[in-house]
Amino acid sequence: MAISWVLAADSSHARILQADNRATPLVLVEELEHPQARLKNSDLYSDEPGRSFDSGGQGRHAMEPEVDAKSEEARRFARELCEKLRQAALEGRFEKLYVLAAPAFLGILRECQDDNLKSRVAGEIPKDVARQSPEEIRAKLPDFL
Repeated sequence: MAISWVLAADSSHARILQADNRATPLVLVEELEHPQARLKNSDLYSDEPGRSFDSGGQGRHAMEPEVDAKSEEARRFARELCEKLRQAALEGRFEKLYVLAAPAFLGILRECQDDNLKSRVAGEIPKDVARQSPEEIRAKLPDFL
Protein backbone atom coordinates (compact mmCIF):
# COMPACT_ATOMS: atom_id res chain seq x y z
CA MET A 1 0.00 0.00 0.00
CA ALA A 2 1.52 3.31 -1.11
CA ILE A 3 0.74 6.12 1.31
CA SER A 4 0.50 9.49 -0.39
CA TRP A 5 0.90 12.83 1.31
CA VAL A 6 -0.42 16.10 -0.01
CA LEU A 7 1.12 19.44 0.88
CA ALA A 8 -1.27 22.37 0.40
CA ALA A 9 0.63 25.55 1.18
CA ASP A 10 1.07 29.25 0.75
CA SER A 11 3.67 31.52 2.33
CA SER A 12 1.90 31.64 5.72
CA HIS A 13 -0.23 28.50 6.04
CA ALA A 14 0.24 24.84 5.20
CA ARG A 15 -1.57 21.57 5.61
CA ILE A 16 -0.13 18.12 5.23
CA LEU A 17 -2.82 15.61 4.33
CA GLN A 18 -2.67 11.85 3.80
CA ALA A 19 -4.44 9.38 1.54
CA ASP A 20 -4.00 5.78 2.68
CA ASN A 21 -4.87 4.27 -0.66
CA ARG A 22 -5.70 5.23 -4.20
CA ALA A 23 -9.27 6.42 -3.68
CA THR A 24 -9.63 7.37 -0.01
CA PRO A 25 -10.46 10.87 1.24
CA LEU A 26 -7.68 13.09 2.54
CA VAL A 27 -7.04 13.10 6.29
CA LEU A 28 -5.22 15.94 8.05
CA VAL A 29 -1.76 14.96 9.32
CA GLU A 30 -0.58 18.38 10.43
CA GLU A 31 -1.40 22.06 10.04
CA LEU A 32 1.31 24.71 10.21
CA GLU A 33 1.12 28.49 10.46
CA HIS A 34 3.76 31.12 9.74
CA PRO A 35 2.04 34.40 10.67
CA GLN A 36 5.19 36.48 10.07
CA ALA A 37 4.65 36.08 6.32
CA ARG A 38 1.33 37.93 6.60
CA LEU A 39 2.90 41.05 8.14
CA LYS A 40 3.67 44.10 6.05
CA ASN A 41 7.30 44.69 5.15
CA SER A 42 7.30 47.77 7.36
CA ASP A 43 6.23 45.63 10.34
CA LEU A 44 9.02 43.13 9.73
CA TYR A 45 11.82 45.69 9.91
CA SER A 46 12.89 46.72 13.39
CA ASP A 47 13.33 50.42 12.67
CA GLU A 48 13.00 53.14 10.08
CA PRO A 49 15.06 52.78 6.93
CA GLY A 50 18.42 54.55 6.89
CA ARG A 51 18.86 57.81 5.03
CA SER A 52 21.37 58.60 2.34
CA PHE A 53 22.40 61.51 0.15
CA ASP A 54 21.88 61.30 -3.60
CA SER A 55 25.07 60.56 -5.48
CA GLY A 56 24.97 64.10 -6.86
CA GLY A 57 24.56 65.50 -3.35
CA GLN A 58 21.25 67.20 -4.15
CA GLY A 59 18.98 65.60 -1.57
CA ARG A 60 18.38 62.88 0.97
CA HIS A 61 16.15 59.85 0.67
CA ALA A 62 15.28 56.68 2.55
CA MET A 63 17.35 53.66 1.65
CA GLU A 64 15.46 50.51 0.67
CA PRO A 65 16.45 47.27 2.37
CA GLU A 66 18.39 44.90 0.12
CA VAL A 67 16.22 41.89 1.00
CA ASP A 68 12.43 41.90 0.88
CA ALA A 69 11.35 40.80 4.37
CA LYS A 70 8.14 39.11 3.17
CA SER A 71 10.09 37.06 0.63
CA GLU A 72 12.60 36.09 3.29
CA GLU A 73 9.78 34.95 5.61
CA ALA A 74 8.30 32.86 2.76
CA ARG A 75 11.71 31.23 2.21
CA ARG A 76 12.04 30.57 5.94
CA PHE A 77 8.62 28.87 6.03
CA ALA A 78 9.42 26.85 2.89
CA ARG A 79 12.66 25.60 4.47
CA GLU A 80 10.71 24.60 7.61
CA LEU A 81 8.18 22.67 5.50
CA CYS A 82 10.88 20.98 3.41
CA GLU A 83 12.74 19.90 6.54
CA LYS A 84 9.56 18.45 8.05
CA LEU A 85 8.81 16.57 4.81
CA ARG A 86 12.43 15.42 4.44
CA GLN A 87 12.36 13.95 7.94
CA ALA A 88 9.00 12.22 7.33
CA ALA A 89 10.36 10.76 4.07
CA LEU A 90 13.42 9.41 5.88
CA GLU A 91 11.11 7.82 8.45
CA GLY A 92 9.12 6.17 5.64
CA ARG A 93 5.87 7.92 6.56
CA PHE A 94 4.91 8.41 2.89
CA GLU A 95 5.97 7.15 -0.53
CA LYS A 96 4.49 9.82 -2.81
CA LEU A 97 4.02 13.54 -2.33
CA TYR A 98 1.69 15.88 -4.19
CA VAL A 99 2.37 19.59 -3.79
CA LEU A 100 -0.35 22.19 -4.29
CA ALA A 101 0.91 25.70 -3.64
CA ALA A 102 0.47 29.28 -4.72
CA PRO A 103 2.62 29.58 -7.88
CA ALA A 104 5.33 31.84 -6.40
CA PHE A 105 5.54 29.72 -3.25
CA LEU A 106 5.75 26.52 -5.29
CA GLY A 107 8.98 27.81 -6.83
CA ILE A 108 10.41 28.56 -3.39
CA LEU A 109 9.46 25.06 -2.21
CA ARG A 110 11.25 23.47 -5.18
CA GLU A 111 14.46 25.29 -4.23
CA CYS A 112 14.66 23.77 -0.75
CA GLN A 113 13.85 20.13 -1.56
CA ASP A 114 16.70 17.65 -1.35
CA ASP A 115 17.08 14.85 -3.92
CA ASN A 116 15.30 12.26 -1.74
CA LEU A 117 12.27 14.50 -1.33
CA LYS A 118 12.25 15.51 -5.02
CA SER A 119 12.22 11.82 -5.99
CA ARG A 120 8.98 11.36 -4.04
CA VAL A 121 7.12 14.27 -5.65
CA ALA A 122 4.50 12.62 -7.83
CA GLY A 123 2.82 15.84 -8.91
CA GLU A 124 2.76 19.61 -8.50
CA ILE A 125 -0.22 21.88 -8.99
CA PRO A 126 0.32 25.66 -8.96
CA LYS A 127 -2.88 26.60 -7.13
CA ASP A 128 -3.43 28.40 -3.85
CA VAL A 129 -5.61 25.90 -1.99
CA ALA A 130 -4.02 26.04 1.49
CA ARG A 131 -7.21 27.25 3.15
CA GLN A 132 -9.62 25.00 1.29
CA SER A 133 -11.25 21.93 2.82
CA PRO A 134 -9.67 18.49 2.36
CA GLU A 135 -12.57 17.59 0.06
CA GLU A 136 -11.95 20.63 -2.16
CA ILE A 137 -8.23 19.87 -2.27
CA ARG A 138 -8.89 16.19 -3.09
CA ALA A 139 -11.04 17.27 -6.05
CA LYS A 140 -7.98 18.97 -7.61
CA LEU A 141 -5.83 15.84 -7.43
CA PRO A 142 -5.76 12.81 -9.72
CA ASP A 143 -8.49 10.28 -8.95
CA PHE A 144 -5.90 7.64 -8.17
CA LEU A 145 -3.04 8.97 -6.09
